Amino acid sequence: MNSASRLADKRVLNNKEMEIRGMDENTVAVGKDIDLETVILQNVDLAESIGAFREVAEQFQQLMMMYSCAIREVRTKLEVLNDEFQVQRSHNPISYIKYRVKKPASILEKLKRRGYPVTLQSVEDNLHDVAGIRVICSYVQDIYMVADMLTSQNDITLLEVKDYIANPKPNGYRSLHLVVQIPVFFSDGCKLLKVEVQIRTIAMDFWASLEHQLKYKTEGDVPDEIAAELKDCSDVIANTDQRMQKIYNTLKTNKTENKQE
Repeated sequence: MNSASRLADKRVLNNKEMEIRGMDENTVAVGKDIDLETVILQNVDLAESIGAFREVAEQFQQLMMMYSCAIREVRTKLEVLNDEFQVQRSHNPISYIKYRVKKPASILEKLKRRGYPVTLQSVEDNLHDVAGIRVICSYVQDIYMVADMLTSQNDITLLEVKDYIANPKPNGYRSLHLVVQIPVFFSDGCKLLKVEVQIRTIAMDFWASLEHQLKYKTEGDVPDEIAAELKDCSDVIANTDQRMQKIYNTLKTNKTENKQE
């Protein structure tokens, strides 16, 4: 960087009244003692354009890259298991897989809402869902089978389980949530990273997706009668899941018995 560029950056950083444009409601004013990592989490593109922020921006992007790689590792394991089942048992327990790395604005909001420091180290230490995978299965039994097969692998460490199928949320939400830790190998060594894995049936995903859309449209203020209706729909869908599981098990038993005759 030439002297003119350095001087320009210095003037920008020393201007306590400067406002960062183009952000959401979390916009901050940059003063002499601003937490640079907070700015990075709010707006990576802007931070990259200012030389003084470049190092932190690169560290943030590297961390997000690592989480993307962790997702790839877990996805590969799930896809291998699914392929094996198709060949050996003529059954695909996994219908499809969704995945995402949490957006910077969402990371910032969650850190602040939970009272955690707004730093990159805090992201690693305190957030379990920066890397997220959603596994959609056909049947309820497939959910637990996939979870057991994944977590039994010797390089996977199971950190947390929340079973919202056995214990649905009050609003009717159902899903099995796992937080796992997986080693990811990079050129300079191995990094242990957390991935949240949500496993649910097609029917559960259908309900959760629509319920989320409806909440978004009402800005989270869902009338009691609508909330009760959504809960009832969830119960109907859960009952349908059980019926479909029973039908599948019956057909599977009949097929086995026919082969034995």
